[in-house]
Amino acid sequence: MAVLESDVLRKVFAPQPRYDEQERDLFYREITYVGALLIEHGVCVIFDATANRRFYRDAARAQIPNFLEVYVDCPLEVCIARDPKGIYRGGIQGASRTVPGMQATYEPPEAPEVLVHGDREPAESGAERIIAKLEEEGFLRGDL
Repeated sequence: MAVLESDVLRKVFAPQPRYDEQERDLFYREITYVGALLIEHGVCVIFDATANRRFYRDAARAQIPNFLEVYVDCPLEVCIARDPKGIYRGGIQGASRTVPGMQATYEPPEAPEVLVHGDREPAESGAERIIAKLEEEGFLRGDL
């Protein structure tokens, strides 16, 4: 299994990222390509990415067999309060002008396979539901 972390890969693909729409478009094409390539070679992939536009997620779904979308729905106020990386703090202070859900658009999924309410349920119960869905779909059997 591979976890494609957007924070790590962005530094590889764009050493000085701008986080503007054009750079995001390119980044999500690149991360989807890498994920699809890994999957083609039998590696299960988890994308750890905001993918703030539906288009990014729809494009990934079109290229990747057995795609499962997990949406962690969490109000902006809760995200700001938790903010372990300081991303929202930077948006509030003006250091960043492209934070999804603040200055940049965030388009929530219309029909995710799993919906986790980040503000109303413990992380453990959300994780259990994700694992249950992966098992239900046969993603954890290794026969994909």
